[in-house]
Amino acid sequence: MIKKIICLILLCLCISCSNNTNSNIDKNKNLLGEPETLYKLAKINFDTQNFELARDQFKEISKLFPLSNEAIQSEIMIAFIDYIQMDYDNAILNYKKIINKYPSHKDLDYIYYMIAMCNYEQLQNESLDGHYNDLALSSFDQVIKRFPNSKYSKDSRQKIILVKSNIAAKHMEIGRFYLDNKKYIAALNRFKIVVDEFSITKFTPEALHRMVEAYYEMGMYEDSYNTAALLGYNYPESKWYKYSYKLVEQTDGEETFLKKFRNFFDG
Repeated sequence: MIKKIICLILLCLCISCSNNTNSNIDKNKNLLGEPETLYKLAKINFDTQNFELARDQFKEISKLFPLSNEAIQSEIMIAFIDYIQMDYDNAILNYKKIINKYPSHKDLDYIYYMIAMCNYEQLQNESLDGHYNDLALSSFDQVIKRFPNSKYSKDSRQKIILVKSNIAAKHMEIGRFYLDNKKYIAALNRFKIVVDEFSITKFTPEALHRMVEAYYEMGMYEDSYNTAALLGYNYPESKWYKYSYKLVEQTDGEETFLKKFRNFFDG
């Protein structure tokens, strides 16, 4: 009788353990089927630079749970992986899909900023075609206009200065080429673009000096004096002003040039 009771107790314990095990398995299956858990697993792979596996997992989340927050974030991460791998065309394409799909998303400023960064990362040396200069400039400008108070606007303004410097450098190189080959009108046009449109860049003092040189070589001494005076007024400590001063001084002497300098600003 006692043996039967012991056997019955052991049987009950086995059944109980079996039920608990099955319950834990079911619970684990449910956890693995939740978008939050799947996203964490994908993020772990991303953080360990296992990008291809992470990409597949993010895609699976978007497919299985299209209405979840994790699906949106997964789409953003897929585009970011493209950016990291320097597949900029696909990154831009995926970011634009997100904009069209979620036009009111809270991180839309980041999406526009990343499109601008994709263009910025493709900036070429100033001697090459400046296609991405224009794209980057337009993209960063869009971030500032759409999201003026965003944290990405400040960096966009800094990037615009760098892009404009890149564009100005290109104009300066072409202008110097024309100047060296005595094509003074063409050179002046390039230097004027730098002065008028990219005055915030470091190339403005040199551009003014090159204009002084071009006018001087063309025999347009009055324009040469006036440009040198403008250079001296705005950049009195610049080496380019010193070069211009020595150049125009050769024609009229120091006293005459200083007189014209004063007359230029006195009207």
